[in-house]
Amino acid sequence: MLIYLHGFRSSPSSFKARMIGERMTALGRAAEYASPALPVSPREAIDLVERTFGPGPADTLVGSSLGGCYATHLAERHGCRAVLLNPATRPAAGLARYLGPQTMFHDPSQAFELLPRHLDELRAIEVPAITRPERYFLVAATGDELLDWREMVAAYPGARHRVIEGSDHGLSDFAAYLDEVLAFAGLVPGA
Repeated sequence: MLIYLHGFRSSPSSFKARMIGERMTALGRAAEYASPALPVSPREAIDLVERTFGPGPADTLVGSSLGGCYATHLAERHGCRAVLLNPATRPAAGLARYLGPQTMFHDPSQAFELLPRHLDELRAIEVPAITRPERYFLVAATGDELLDWREMVAAYPGARHRVIEGSDHGLSDFAAYLDEVLAFAGLVPGA
């Protein structure tokens, strides 16, 4: 199973989630792909993924931004693989400036509030150091306008790294790396 975990204020409607879903459908593997709508509460998001999918060693999580933090936590906890797309390595610190009312990117009518307890929940799941780096594939853009790619690389020592010169936080050129992500997950042939 390939499970896409979206970032803060994002959703299963993100272009990366849709692109992965379309590619999995084209491969005849749509039933092996999921992209759940994650609650704002990190604890509830983790609970949802664990309760719904019960990820294990045969599964791959693809986490984008805040979803990268979730994917790392779940990979450490359940032994699954994780692809990290511009992951938030210290999300509690980074999201502190967003406390209060927010709206979703893909549906501005959908409002929520980021609360101090959500930051506490993030601190509780942050992974200080990964184990078994062979389970991880980091895709980091030097042009990420929100997060520092050097912190991402430092957080995943020994893991497979694809550092993209330029690009942006949303990885607008993700199509160029999609099959590499799927190959890491064992879903298409590749290196």
